[in-house]
Amino acid sequence: MSVSGTGMDGTAGGAARSEAEQDPSGHRLLRGLWVVLAVLAVYALYRLLRMHDTVPHYRWHFEVIWQYRSQLYAGLLYTLVFTVICMVCGFLFGLLTAIARLSGIRLLAIPVRAVIELFRCTPVLVQLVWIYYALPVLTGLQLSAPAAAAIGLSLYGGAFYSEIIRGGILAIDVGQTEAGQALGMSPAQVMRRVVLPQAFRNMVPPLVSQSIMQLKNTSLLSVIAVPDLLYQAQSASQATYRPLEFYTVAAVLYFIVLFPATLLAQRLEVRRDKGH
Repeated sequence: MSVSGTGMDGTAGGAARSEAEQDPSGHRLLRGLWVVLAVLAVYALYRLLRMHDTVPHYRWHFEVIWQYRSQLYAGLLYTLVFTVICMVCGFLFGLLTAIARLSGIRLLAIPVRAVIELFRCTPVLVQLVWIYYALPVLTGLQLSAPAAAAIGLSLYGGAFYSEIIRGGILAIDVGQTEAGQALGMSPAQVMRRVVLPQAFRNMVPPLVSQSIMQLKNTSLLSVIAVPDLLYQAQSASQATYRPLEFYTVAAVLYFIVLFPATLLAQRLEVRRDKGH
């Protein structure tokens, strides 16, 4: 909902539009590069399958993958579901903390900013290990590996979601807020009906990109024995002594999932730029 007749053209949106106008073929070139990378990945996989002809000391046996297909499928499904859960929880955490930082209440904004910076400025692997091993020692609260992983990834991703949401809100012209207040709306109504709908359109591409990073970060969960795709690949490789085959297939599965998501993020960015 926009309460201004001329709409809003924020600084971030104007900069993106200007960049798009200066380089209209940039996105097309980027898509072409992704296609080239996909072709190279397929060729690399083909060379791996043929490598037994040129490297006699190692024989590739991808047929063992078929015996563990259900295990890999379960790991991939677990990874996708876990990613969605962490995305939703992280977005809610980011939305609440972004609004808290913009509330103008220093007693609320300062500690929230400290929490956000803590999770943004420390490695996610360190956070996962600390939450799983150290937090129970300090609090006496026992956490399962999936629960610790969900908390860690949600807070880590939520810290970045928070900055994306806060930046999107700040990009909305202050006149929109003033116009909403002039119509008798409360601050909560202005935020819900006027500011957030407009800000969300600008936030979608970076939110999708951050969600892609969330999926990539799930590959770290195997460190605390969460049965994601990488953990299942490691388990199968230890049982068969064929690590290269299973890690290669895991990489291909990650690529199959992430490549379309990356193209979607680029398409949303192009659409946003055209919308401005």
